[in-house]
Amino acid sequence: MTTSSLGIVMNGVTGRMGHRQHLVRSILAIREQGGVELSDGSKVMPEPLLVGRNADKLAELAGRYGLENWTTDLDGAIDDTDHPVYFDAQLTSVRKDALTAAIAAGKHIYTEKPTAEDSKAALELARLANEAGVKNGVVHDKLFLPGLRKLRRLIDGGFFGDILSIRGEFGYWVFEGDWQPAQRPSWNYRAEDGGGIVMDMFCHWNYVLEDLFAPVHAVTNRAVTHIPQRWDEQGRAYEATADDAAYAIFELDGGIIAQLNSSWVVRVNRDELVEFQVDGTHGSAVAGLQKCRFQSRAGTPKPVWNPDLAETIPYREQWTEMPDNDTYDNGFKVQWEQFIRHVVEDGPNPYDLLSGARGVRLAEAGLESSRTGRRIELEDLSL
Repeated sequence: MTTSSLGIVMNGVTGRMGHRQHLVRSILAIREQGGVELSDGSKVMPEPLLVGRNADKLAELAGRYGLENWTTDLDGAIDDTDHPVYFDAQLTSVRKDALTAAIAAGKHIYTEKPTAEDSKAALELARLANEAGVKNGVVHDKLFLPGLRKLRRLIDGGFFGDILSIRGEFGYWVFEGDWQPAQRPSWNYRAEDGGGIVMDMFCHWNYVLEDLFAPVHAVTNRAVTHIPQRWDEQGRAYEATADDAAYAIFELDGGIIAQLNSSWVVRVNRDELVEFQVDGTHGSAVAGLQKCRFQSRAGTPKPVWNPDLAETIPYREQWTEMPDNDTYDNGFKVQWEQFIRHVVEDGPNPYDLLSGARGVRLAEAGLESSRTGRRIELEDLSL
């Protein structure tokens, strides 16, 4: 069995997501397991080149994980022909220029989302990559969560009959940063730095809805900044200029309605930090990060509204939990393996820069709906 190497420029690895999910739990985990196995039985070993602006942080990361290659010279890394893949986990505000330069250098592109600050720029990236003939992918990690993979199993098996609606709840309380440190970086709450829950989460909701159910063709949304002042990593107070909650109705092709609440100012009263309830003519299911419970048509109780009597039906006990019929690896790692196979042996990869542009378009439409108070129909995006 042969093992080849694949050089990957990893830009933004000193940030939270770039470090924890992409470097440690994906690339280093793949290296620990001996590489990515291809269809012919051979393996590919990713060789990361760490890139960032802070030399001290990069040197510390490299030393901690036994890596030799790091640099603060982004242009030099992009021009390095020993690393044909470019990955970006920077702030959204600086992502487009770096991706454009990498595409021009002939690099294959894998990137976090949003891919750009607006849909015009995101679509332009997709066009540039298409014209350059480089392979490209965008992180779609939620699709690889165990709970959503179990939900997909129900969908593919025809369990729901006609799907009628989806109701989603995402979020948790992010501390303001004064008396307890915040769990999210302060830039998330500054619109001028690309923050805001709409731009963050609607890119996710677009591919989840599109891939599992149907494309979104219209949105009605209310975005709110509930907490106007927060404290940054140095304990300094700052004005929160970005939305921290969004309440949206998405209209999907085929008449399916999805209602999704996204909030960093909600206290959790559910089993997991995100849950989707799917209701169909033949059954319903509730899927979270890890678990998925379902209730069939035949097993549906028959409630009668009577506010004068105490409720006696144990509703939550009447759902069945789906078994773990498969092995569920880290979702970021699984998609990295998929993208590496796409680069090396042209394996399938539907989650490209055009898909990423559709996510940015939905976020843009959500913000427009909130700003204008109107229902926004989505324009078609194509190359």
